[in-house]
Parts: sequence; structure tokens; C-alpha cells
Amino acid sequence: MSLDEKATSFDGKEENVAQAVVESAVEERRLIRKFDMRIMPIACILYLFAYLDRTNLGNARLQGLPQDTLHGDPTGVLFDWVNSVFFFSYIICQVPATIASKLFPPRIWIGCATIGWGLCSTLMSTAFNFPGLMVARVGLGIFEAGFGPGIPLYMSFYYTRKEMGVRMAYWFGFAAVAGAFGGLIAFGVQHIHASVANWRLLFIIEGCPTVILGVVSMFLLPDRPEETTFLNEQERQLALERTNRGLKADVGRTINKKHITAAFKDWRIYAAGVIYFGANCALASISAFLPTILTTLGFTSALAQLLTVPPYAVAAIVLCITSWFSDRLQSRGLFVAGVSTVAAIGYILLLTVESNNHVRYFAVFCITSGTYSVIGLVIAWFSHNLGSETKKATGIPMYMAIGQCGSVLGSHIYPSTEGPHYIKGFAITCALELLSAIVAIIVSISYRLDNRERDRKYGMVDPDATVDTSELADKAPEFRYVP
Repeated sequence: MSLDEKATSFDGKEENVAQAVVESAVEERRLIRKFDMRIMPIACILYLFAYLDRTNLGNARLQGLPQDTLHGDPTGVLFDWVNSVFFFSYIICQVPATIASKLFPPRIWIGCATIGWGLCSTLMSTAFNFPGLMVARVGLGIFEAGFGPGIPLYMSFYYTRKEMGVRMAYWFGFAAVAGAFGGLIAFGVQHIHASVANWRLLFIIEGCPTVILGVVSMFLLPDRPEETTFLNEQERQLALERTNRGLKADVGRTINKKHITAAFKDWRIYAAGVIYFGANCALASISAFLPTILTTLGFTSALAQLLTVPPYAVAAIVLCITSWFSDRLQSRGLFVAGVSTVAAIGYILLLTVESNNHVRYFAVFCITSGTYSVIGLVIAWFSHNLGSETKKATGIPMYMAIGQCGSVLGSHIYPSTEGPHYIKGFAITCALELLSAIVAIIVSISYRLDNRERDRKYGMVDPDATVDTSELADKAPEFRYVP
């Protein structure tokens, strides 16, 4: 064969390889779009209603709920307990519910959980006293515990670590959308004149669609990639290859008991819990008390409901932007520290500026944007940093359960007797946001040091290479952390 013929043959092989790479990339983009069109809308709408049903107490408070069922509640203590009892059942049930979810088809598990919390939310409208509200809120927490931590695990079946940040931002961003949407619904309900109390109508209007969505999700959500009929055989193979990038996923509905123990021994999960604690303390207080806080700026109850919309809308935008950059740079910790600091600045403004309502309202934007971004980033951070599915199924609800203890605290640090300035509540939440920033930096540095040590021992590895995590979870020598 002449040199010209060899060169032509070599060039032809290069062209074939390049063409195969391009075709593979096109097929993968097509598959991702298919996931996005099927999974993301359902997951986001479910979270929208989950958050509406969880947080509509803050709106109902301004529509007469304490006067009708809590004997006026002049100190606000009874309302605080109705708000916080949700988190007790939510905290207790998160870990066992998420581990158990691995034994069932995801669409059935998620659908049943949705129907359950939708019924509990709707039945809150039938409560006529303090115990009735408490029972409904406990049930709400039990069923939502089967949904919230399970979604990041479910998403990791279909999306790689380079795609999770933005998807988690879209998903959790609907909590901010729920805040804005909830304010609009409450504003509309406020102007309804009916024989049924407005706050009861609010629970009915926001609870009934959830039950319908639960039934719909049973039919539309796909199961695990290896089981679902949503994919053809070629798509299934590509989906499984993507699932195994950077790790080797569990096969089927199984639980690895050693990885449950490994999760409880991992200090970084507890550190993530500390970060999540501070963010959830702020989140719970925002959800339950933002309309009340805005009335202290001199607005009427109806206008206060409406003015909750812009801060939540901006929070959703900031969350998506920070998550996009976090995905591109494959770095989470420094972003978490940055947005935690923004939230802390908001609380500092509320503490130091008492007379300028424009500055105080701007501070609300800082708090919502920083807080929602922290939670979205942390969820993405640990969705792929825990290695095996079983460790994720244990570790994700672990740090979330620790974090939800902050929600209990956030429900009790804004008693009515301390209005309108709520100095204690603002100071505690500010300190926790700053602590979250410090811990995020520590965890990020520890991940970077671990990656550097593994590179020194085993050499640089492809972060997308398949790593067998079945024995050592994220302690496998070739596993790479996102810092």
C-alpha cells in the first residue's frame, strides 16, 4: 500500500471515529431532552404543590385561622406548634421512608405519597380546633417525607453529576414559585365572599389538585431505567451507561446494609446537615412569617400577600443562575458559602435598619434568594457525592432530617409578642446563615484534599469513568468528589 493510500485509510478511520462521537453526542442530547420533557415537569409540579400544602399556613394565618380554631392565639404559640409539628413527623420518617423507597417502583411510591399528603392538606380545611390541625399536619409530614428526599435519589437514576445542579435548581426552584404562586392564590381567596371561611377555601383549593396529580404521576413517571417501558432498548443502554458515569450504580431494587452504616459514619453528611439546618431555619420562618413581617412595614394583609410574590420570583431566578454556574465549574461549596453570606446580609439589614422600608424590603430579596439557593445547591452537591444508591438513600434524608430540625427552630423564633422588629429571630437566623457559609468552605476544602490525595496515590482519573462503588461506596479509590 502506498503512503497516499495509507494516509487516506488513516484519515477515513479518523473521520469514522469523529462521526461516531458526534452521533453519540446527538443521541445523548436527544435522550436528555426526553428525560426533561417527561420527568422534570411532573417532579416540579409535584414539588410546587408539596410546598404550597406545607407553607399555606402563613397565608391562612392572615385569613382568620387563629381566630376560628385557636381561640385567637394572642401569643402565637399555638400557631407555632401547628406549623412546627409537621417537621417532627417529617424528620422522623425521612430516613426509613427513603431507604424503603428503593424496594418499590418509583412511580408507585411517589404517586402514593402525593395522594397521601394531598388528602391531609385538604382535610385541614375540616379542622375546628387545635388537635384537629395538629393531626392533619402530622399526616402531611409523614407523606411528604416519602417524597422530598426521594426525588434527588430518583433524579440520580437519570442525570449525571454535571446535569444535576441545574435540574435540582429547577425542581427546588418551584418552592420559590410556590411562595409566589401561594401569595397570588391567597390574594385571590382573600377577596372571595362565601359561607365557607377563606382559610378553609385556601386549603381546599391547594389540596384537591394534589390528589389528582398523585394519580397522574403513577401513570406518567418512568420507573428505574432498567425497568421502565418509557425507553427503547437502545435508549435504555445509553441511560444505564450515563447512570454509571463516575460510579457503578446499584442494580435493581436492592439495599446494601454496609452502606447504610457507612452513611451514619460519614462526618460530611452531618456537616451538610449543619448547612441545611441554617438554611431551613430561614426557610421555615420565611414560609410561615413573611406575610406577617411584611404587614409590619405598614402594608395591609391583602397587599402583604401580594408583595410576597417578587422576592420569591427573584429567588427562583438567582437559584437557577447560581446552579448553572455551579454545574459548569463542577464546584458547589464556594457557591453555597457565597449565597449563605447574601442571606446573612439580608438579616443584618433587617436588624440594623428600622425605619427605611425600601431597604427592609430589599433585605427580604437577599434572604429569599440566598436561602433558596443554599438548599438547591446542597441537594445537588450530595446527590452524586455519596457514591452508591444505598448510601445516597440513607445520607440524603439524614442531612435533610438534621436540617429540618432548623425548620422547627424557625417556627418558634418569631412570636407575635416580639413584633414588629423580631430582633431575636433575625439575629439567630443570621448567625446560622454565617455558620452555614463557614461549614460549606470546610467541607469543600476536605473534598479537594481527598481528590488531591487520590490523584497522588492512583494518578489522575477520568471523572466520568465507571467506578465500582458496590463495596466502598464513595471511598472507592477512583471515585471523584465534586468539591
